Amino acid sequence: MRPNINQMKKLQQQVAKIQEELGNETVEATVGGGVVTVTMNGHQQVVAVKIAPEVIDPSDPQMLEDLLTAAFNEAVEKVQELISKRMGALTGGLGLPGFM
Repeated sequence: MRPNINQMKKLQQQVAKIQEELGNETVEATVGGGVVTVTMNGHQQVVAVKIAPEVIDPSDPQMLEDLLTAAFNEAVEKVQELISKRMGALTGGLGLPGFM
């Protein structure tokens, strides 16, 4: 069964609302036993980065780079899971292309 025009408009409004709400939700990714934390909102924008002073070693920038990379990647994965969960709850049974 295909959704009608009114159902599609309602779905578009619900998707827009979810997208707006995602901008207010955040995820946090912590790596290295808590020495690097990245906070990202549901629009995949970084809102905070915390680095413990003890990992800032001028003689070993690679270690900090690796920790930051891991934290950013984990934060992106968490946001993608959040988006899938929010959108999946809305579109799960519709079988629409491009939606979870």
